[in-house]
Amino acid sequence: MQIQLTNHSYDILIQKGALKELASWVTSVWQPQRIAIITDSNVAPLYAETAQQQLIAAGFPTHLFVVPAGEASKSLEQAGKLYEQLAEAGFTRSDGILALGGGVIGDLVGFVASTYMRGLHFLQIPTTLLAQVDSSIGGKTAVNTKSAKNLVGTFSQPDGVLIDPEVLHTLDNRRLREGIAEIIKAGAIADKELWAKLANLTDEFDLRDKAEEIIPLALHVKKVVVEEDEFDNGSRLLLNFGHTIGHGIENTAGYGVVSHGEAVALGMVMMTRHAEETGLTPKGVTKEISDMLEKFHLPIDYETLDATRIYQAITHDKKARGNQIKIILLEEIGQAKIVAIPIEEMRHYIG
Repeated sequence: MQIQLTNHSYDILIQKGALKELASWVTSVWQPQRIAIITDSNVAPLYAETAQQQLIAAGFPTHLFVVPAGEASKSLEQAGKLYEQLAEAGFTRSDGILALGGGVIGDLVGFVASTYMRGLHFLQIPTTLLAQVDSSIGGKTAVNTKSAKNLVGTFSQPDGVLIDPEVLHTLDNRRLREGIAEIIKAGAIADKELWAKLANLTDEFDLRDKAEEIIPLALHVKKVVVEEDEFDNGSRLLLNFGHTIGHGIENTAGYGVVSHGEAVALGMVMMTRHAEETGLTPKGVTKEISDMLEKFHLPIDYETLDATRIYQAITHDKKARGNQIKIILLEEIGQAKIVAIPIEEMRHYIG
């Protein structure tokens, strides 16, 4: 699969066992140079040493930098620490960075790569299902602030993405499920075939076993809109179904308390429920989404939500423009639309 953009196109390799051929893949993408592998404290013991040894053996002088696992590392403070480590190691614009980890690492490392010395090239090696089907492609990089998730960021495309479905067997169940939330979203907004395949699966473990078949379908949904709208001004907004409320939930609950996928699941249900009540979405769609989420053991309600604080977080959302915000609603399963509403109306979707 290839992402074809006006100024920068790149390939996505999806293959079981691909991580064992990392050096060969990097050699096909980059000339010899120094590489910084940046990963987290969960992934490092699993894959970092093997990756580093492969690259060194292939002629790439390699440094390894490990950040604490968790959403809290997606911060300007952590980015600053990485800038200093890269500078101390003598990295220049002729060198590259490899993001080895889940969505937090992908976003953080992409942001660091795009801003250190005004930009180094980088590769994405996503190790979670969430990152494999969503955040590793498309070029969005960001860190969180106290005000909002992903408030500070850049658009910067990787030189390539390597996806090895075998690494999903080291994920805990919760992390596996949160990736499934994004797959469900992809089917809901744009792909009835994907939705039908999900309907035929029994649970999250069945999906994991068929990941090599499911991942390309989910990625194709994102590929189409990224190629149409690289900088998120038009159709790419469709990918935000469930995310407007979801990001507000993450922010108010505390990053990591409610996972990104869990928050998106809740956001999809809340958006669709109110849209049904007001006639903006056909009756029955909320149940279809809820049933699909529950099959994969994802939440459809959350008792301790603070609607006022979630609304305040939403007012900082990047989709807000003045007193309006663009939201994503379903016309049916497999087809979505972008609707601009007064931001005050978001209170009804949360309540």
